[in-house]
Amino acid sequence: MMNKIRILIADDHLMVREGLKQLIELEEDIVVVAQAGDGKEAIQKIVKYSPDVVLLDINMPIMNGLEVIKYLKSEKIDANILMLTLHNEVEYLFKAVEIGVKGYVLKDSEADVLIKAIREIYKGDSYIQPNMAAKLFQKMNDQSEKTSTCDKLTKRELEVLKLITEGLLNKEIAHMLCISEKTVKNHISNIFKKIEVSDRTQAAVFAIKNKVVDVFDK
Repeated sequence: MMNKIRILIADDHLMVREGLKQLIELEEDIVVVAQAGDGKEAIQKIVKYSPDVVLLDINMPIMNGLEVIKYLKSEKIDANILMLTLHNEVEYLFKAVEIGVKGYVLKDSEADVLIKAIREIYKGDSYIQPNMAAKLFQKMNDQSEKTSTCDKLTKRELEVLKLITEGLLNKEIAHMLCISEKTVKNHISNIFKKIEVSDRTQAAVFAIKNKVVDVFDK
């Protein structure tokens, strides 16, 4: 019997939760095990059900999404968080990344984007919605700072980091650069060590902050 990906949906709008549930459960390998209408309830149900992935809205009553994540971390409660956000909430994404969100998608995304994000996070990867890279870059452009850390990366590592920022998976990067997936994994491991990050989301934010695309294009 197939092991299904167990999802908890936390959103203060019942219709949004029900819509997401119906959408998600069209997939044979995904099931919604619980729902929560506020941050406090989300924490209680995360503890009770131990879902594989938590779809967490940022704006919720009692405790917002960021406060929920901070609490989970302070109590050392493991949870793979996929943040749901609106177009005008880009500034929250930086805070979310800093406190350990595994990924994020926009609420008006296509269904396949959300499903792909869920599956990638379930596998242990992070997920950045590809079209968010440009939004993040635009938002951070004014506060962007160059750093000598970029100089530590080889040209190939810069290529890989650029493609991570564009939301490509290891298999897609390997195909794009005509190298093996194992080589891609080795490059990513080296990149993480050099720029002192622990996942793809943080690496992408680093790349955007430091204009890695500009460095690579020179």
